[in-house]
Amino acid sequence: MALSVSSAAAVDLRREPADDVLDHVERALQVRLDRGTVVRKRRTIGARTDRATWVRIERRSVSRIREQGWNGAESAALLDGVVQPAWRSAVSWRGKDDAAMWRADEHDLLPSAPVKPGGVQTEEPVLPDEWWAGMNGTLDALAAHRTSRIATPDTVTITADHIAEVIRTAFPGSPNTTLERWAPAHADLNWHNVTAPQFCLFDWEDWGMAPRGLDSASLWAQSLGVPALADRVRRERAGDLSSRDGKVMMLFACAKIAGPYAHPQDPRLAPARAAAERLVDELQVWTPVGP
Repeated sequence: MALSVSSAAAVDLRREPADDVLDHVERALQVRLDRGTVVRKRRTIGARTDRATWVRIERRSVSRIREQGWNGAESAALLDGVVQPAWRSAVSWRGKDDAAMWRADEHDLLPSAPVKPGGVQTEEPVLPDEWWAGMNGTLDALAAHRTSRIATPDTVTITADHIAEVIRTAFPGSPNTTLERWAPAHADLNWHNVTAPQFCLFDWEDWGMAPRGLDSASLWAQSLGVPALADRVRRERAGDLSSRDGKVMMLFACAKIAGPYAHPQDPRLAPARAAAERLVDELQVWTPVGP
C-alpha cells in the first residue's frame, strides 16, 4: 500500500500529508480516530479514539529498524512498579516503495496532561510532593529491572563511544568518560513525556539499558531554563547524579544542548555551559569512595 507521506530520508510529520496513514491505522486497529484531537510532531502522530484510548503512530527508517528492532512498548508494558498508561495493542507495516517502517500503538488515555506539551520548559510547574514521589518510585523501580534491550535516545543506540564523542565534540579536552554501571532507562525523559498533577511516564519506544543516571540527567538538563526546577530535579535524583556515572551523563546532556547545533536563544544554553565547566572540574579530580 502506497502511503501519502514521502519516503525521503528527512521527513517532518508536522508538515507532510498523512490522511492515508490515519486511514490505514483505523482499518488495522478497527478503531475510529478523532481527527480533531490529532497531535503532530516531527516523527510521530497521535490521536484520541472512539473507544477512549490514544493511538501513537511513529515513522522510523528501515535502517533503524534493522539495528534496533521495534518492540519497546510491549516490553515496557511488563515492567513492574512503573507508572505508565496501559498498553493495549499495536500494528506495524512498511508501505510500498517506502524507506520507512510505521507503527501504531494503542494505549489507555493519560491520567493528566503533559507538563510541557512542546517547546523548552521556561516556567516552574506546580508539582505536588506526590508527583515527585511517583517519579522517584518509577525511576527506581525501572532501574531494578534487567533487559537485553539497549536504550536508543533520539533513536541512536547508546554506547560508551557515542557518549564520549558527543562530549568531546561539545567540550574538547573533557576528562575520561569511562562508565561503570548500566541500568534500564526510559531514554526520553523530558517534560513532554510526563504528566501532572498525577505522575505518569509515557512514550517507551526507546527504553533499554543505559549508563546510570541517563534519565535523571536528561530531566535535569531539560530544566536548566528554570534554575529552581533544575535544582529540585538534582536534589530528588541525587542518588544518580552524585555518582561518577551520573556526572558523566549530566555532561552528556549538557553537550547535547551546547554542541554544534546549539541555538543561541535557548534559555538552557548558558546554564548548560556553566554546568559543564563545573562537571569537567569535578570529573578531573574524581576519587571513588566505594562500590
